[in-house]
Amino acid sequence: MRTENKRLCIYPKDIQRITGKSYRQSIRILQKMRKKLNKLEDELVSIEEFCQFTSLKIEQVEPLIIG
Repeated sequence: MRTENKRLCIYPKDIQRITGKSYRQSIRILQKMRKKLNKLEDELVSIEEFCQFTSLKIEQVEPLIIG
């Protein structure tokens, strides 16, 4: 049996798919999130942090994330 691998972090392409915004705007959203979360430029943002930041439910977001 093969278990399904799930990612923990979110990328601009995922944000683009979820929000319908452009890729560049998705990068800006991710940068804004890092700044508000006091993360460094190279630190990853988790899917859970994204959901808290955008007030979206994780159940709605997970199916839209590319595996």
